[in-house]
Formats: sequence, C-alpha cells, structure tokens
Amino acid sequence: MNLVVGIGLRSGTSYRELRDLVDAALAAAGGGDVRTVVTVDGKETEPGLQRLAASLNAVLQTASADELARQSVPTPSQQVARLRGTPSVAEAAVVLTGAELLVTKRRSINATAAVGRLHAAPGYPPTEREVVHRVLAERRDVRRGFVDKPIADEVLMRVLESAHRAPSVGLSQPWDFLLIRDLATRRKVHDLATAQRDAFAASLPPDRRQAFDGLKIEAILDTPLNIAVTCDPGRGGRHVLGRHADPRTTWFSAAIAIQNLWLAARAEGLGVGWVSFFEPGEVAAVLNLPAHIELVGYLCVGHVEQFAPAPELVRSGWAARRPLAWAVHHEEWGRRSSSPEDDAAQASGEAVAVGMQRVRLVIDGDPEEHLGEPDVLVVLLGPDRPLADFGVLWRPARTPVEAVELGVEVARDLALQGVGQLAVQVVEESERADAFVRGLRAGARACGVKDFQA
Repeated sequence: MNLVVGIGLRSGTSYRELRDLVDAALAAAGGGDVRTVVTVDGKETEPGLQRLAASLNAVLQTASADELARQSVPTPSQQVARLRGTPSVAEAAVVLTGAELLVTKRRSINATAAVGRLHAAPGYPPTEREVVHRVLAERRDVRRGFVDKPIADEVLMRVLESAHRAPSVGLSQPWDFLLIRDLATRRKVHDLATAQRDAFAASLPPDRRQAFDGLKIEAILDTPLNIAVTCDPGRGGRHVLGRHADPRTTWFSAAIAIQNLWLAARAEGLGVGWVSFFEPGEVAAVLNLPAHIELVGYLCVGHVEQFAPAPELVRSGWAARRPLAWAVHHEEWGRRSSSPEDDAAQASGEAVAVGMQRVRLVIDGDPEEHLGEPDVLVVLLGPDRPLADFGVLWRPARTPVEAVELGVEVARDLALQGVGQLAVQVVEESERADAFVRGLRAGARACGVKDFQA
C-alpha cells in the first residue's frame, strides 16, 4: 500500500518525536510504504523532518498555507489557522495530494501527523506542476530579438540531454543533433530559406502577400547556433519493437526529441525557432548528410531579449489558436460535448478575430481548372480521395447532417487563418453540397466573417 504522511510541527521538533508519532499513525493505517511526506512551506528545512523523510525513503514536499486552507478536512483547528494561515496542516497536506485519508490527525507535544493512501502514483506538488505547465504555455517559436551572447556549454548539454531523453519507438533513438556554428554554412542555408520564402510569397493572393511581407520566417544568421535534427529510419535494424505496423513512428520519435529540446531551452532562457522554408534535400546537401540520413528539423537557438506573451502569428493577426473544445471527441469521431452546428448557432459572431483575406470556395469543382488561382480552394465532398494538393480540401460527407458540421468546421478553420471574406460556388448541386454550404454560412457567421457570398 502506497502511503502519504502529512506533518504539522513546531520549529525544533526532534526526529525522535516525529518518528514515534508517525510510527503510531502508520500502525493505525495498517502499514505500507510511505512515498511522500508533506508539510507547509517553510518547514522543509527542519532537521528532524528532513531526517524523518530520509529514514522513510520518502520524498519531502511542501504546500503553501493558501493551498492547504482550500482543502476540506475532518478536524480543522482555529489555533492552527491563527498561527499558520490554514485550519489544518497534516490532514490538508494528505488531502492535497489526492490521497484517501486513512488516519486523521494524531498529536504529540510539538507535532501532528495524518496518513493517507495513494490509489495511483502521485503527481508533482502544485508549485512544481505549475512550473511544468508554465514552460508548456510559454514555449515560443522565436524569430526576433536574439542577443549577441554565447550559449554556455553546460547549458547546451542540459538542453541536448533533455532532447536525448525523449521517448522513441522501440527505444531506437533515431535522432542525431548536428550543431552548426560556421557562418559560411549558415549563409548557404539562409539562401535556401530566402528562395523558398520568395516562392511562397509569389503563390499568395495580393492581400495575403502583403500580410506575409511583415513576417520574419527564420533567424539562421541571428543566432550563434543552428541545430539540424536528423532521423535514421533504419536505426535498430529489422525488429524494432512497435515500428512494424506504422513506420512513421520513427519520424514521430525524432519530432518528440525536438519538442523536448524546445521546452528545455525555454526553461534555460534560450529561444528556439524551427525553420521550414526549404526543401530538406537541399539542406541535406549543404550539410553533407549521408544518403540514409533524413533531415527532420532545422533549429535556430540563442539567448533572446524577451519571450513574447503570445505567438508571433497570433500577435500579427496572421492566424489564431483553435479552441480545445473544437478538438475533443468522445468515444467516436464527431461526438463532442456540443456539435459544431450548435456551437455556431449559439456563438455571438466574435468567436474568432478574423482578418481580411478573401477565399473562393469551389464545391465539387475540377481542381485542374482552379489550382492556378491563388485565392481558390476546391472542396471535394465525394468518397474518393483526390491527389494531395494544398489547393484541394477533401471532406467526404456521408450524410447531409455530417455535411453541415463539416461546413461549420471548414469556415471556422479558415477564419482562424485570417479569412474574413468567403465566396462560395457550387459546381454540382446536391443535397450534400447544399448542407455543406449551410454549415459554411453558420460557421462564418459564428466567427464574425462579415462577407459571405453563396
């Protein structure tokens, strides 16, 4: 049985007093392995408490008085509330971990103890948990504001070690990290990215091109270090556990290593920007990668002036985040807490801060007739998957009801990408196409798209 022990104590309480108190409480609980000892902030430096945790081979954690005060406990104390700012320490500390309280507060002259049972492995204490979520929330794809400061070797090694701890299919660890500091090499990569940036800009409609001109897409020459993260698809040989059914897990593993690197870098105060404006084979040639090695990510790494409060694409109005509720399904695809159609009907028209981009949607049109027009997106509703092209959106609606919901989703997703004007053309009239257009109209209205023509 995994146990947690909550302790309240006065300064100077001896190890012997604490040990006798806890032993009695553990005996009342029926015994078990103590995994965690928890007390209020400020008491973790008490020598007797430190020795107690060490003797139990348990982790010593603390919680703030405010956190403890929010817990419901069976035997609160007004005196403890007056002295500590919380009606309970020992019992509240147990409850805060999520444990089931087995033994309520036991007292000695200078201390109290309570015991709880953990039904599952415990998470981090609240303060440490908040740090983890903060790193996740504050990670940024950084392209501006790098400063001329070298990266200390020990910092870089910690970041790379975190990347190297990433999970991988069959523990194959298919990644390698190529550290690039040479300016001449980085200039060659920069030239490739610039050429691709120009090609992408030329493919945009005029209104979108103007917005793109203000975006910075890389910091290859602005940082002291570039890191090319590669993948060896054959690493581990023939029988890598878990890879046989889905070889893509090899590349997924390398991508997870990049995410680990990114988060560790943020914790160290390093900015990271992932450059994707080049053809991987061209960069592989510049870096002289072996033919069997594939480039997965090219990262620009360095110290920065500050980390922005929101991603640059959000701050610039280029795109917006997709709400979590749109992405969660229950048990089967499409079963959400509320349907997209219901969400659209209830929305105020300000669900998304849309831009001014204009897109023409051609429903069930011939892609070959329209792919040369940069403002056109061809939507195919039939069951047959078309050839892959970003100018073609395949949404195989099986029923009119599903077509409505798909229409809502398409309109919302386009609004997130800055579309403020939608012109819809239906090439082949059908019940399914009519339903899709109804969904488009509802989704556009919900997201504040002012100009909708169909």
